[in-house]
Amino acid sequence: METITSRTNPLITHIRKLAADRKYRYASGQMVCEGPKMLEEALRWGAKLEVLVCAQGYEPPASLPGSVRQVAVPTDLLRSVAPTQTPQKVLFLCALPALTAPETLSGSRYLVLDGLQDPGNLGTLWRTADAFGADGLFLLPGCADPYSPKTLRATMGACFRLPVWAGELETLASLLAQSNLPLYATALRADTRDIRAMDLTRAAVVIGSEGRGVSQQVLDQSEKTIKIPMTARCESLNAAAAGAVVLWQMCQGTLPGEPE
Repeated sequence: METITSRTNPLITHIRKLAADRKYRYASGQMVCEGPKMLEEALRWGAKLEVLVCAQGYEPPASLPGSVRQVAVPTDLLRSVAPTQTPQKVLFLCALPALTAPETLSGSRYLVLDGLQDPGNLGTLWRTADAFGADGLFLLPGCADPYSPKTLRATMGACFRLPVWAGELETLASLLAQSNLPLYATALRADTRDIRAMDLTRAAVVIGSEGRGVSQQVLDQSEKTIKIPMTARCESLNAAAAGAVVLWQMCQGTLPGEPE
């Protein structure tokens, strides 16, 4: 294991830039993850680890591939470079998975995010989609970076398990048409139906941005719109909460251990 003590070391500078700059992340092809739990998930699900940086005295997992560069640093140096204010003894760099959409969709349940800008909401929905058995997450333009440290942290490891793709609406529409999957949006219009009356086990459902909701362009492509019933005194739900309800409805009859 190497030892680094200088705050101006090229690797330390590189990590800071990866954590702070979206364009730099994609140009470098790497993302920054933090914490023993995330490291455990990355190793379990076959992420392409490239560099591990840990506080002096930390023992890396025995399952860490020998090809991973290992670096020990003083605690104060780790604190200065970690994306969080309270570092968790270890951070690591992984190769960025491709965001390019597949040529075909082999699953039946997809969550689509339209301009969702809060990385915490994006990461939470990624985690929730994984928990409820969705087949993938599709990001339309204007969404937060799925590979920012804050987004990755909110996924709690789902980023290594559930694929995420990014692309234009035309690409999504073509993929859904090929797979005979309808596109629904969470919005209100003349054809809006109660989510409880909808079969979402074969569908892609759009969650809109925190401020403006689903864009008109996406609404025009949507076969139907759906609403989540709530008390009259409540106008709307947080995007992550709305997405969780949609994903729960999508997974009906598919999760293990359900009562007969």
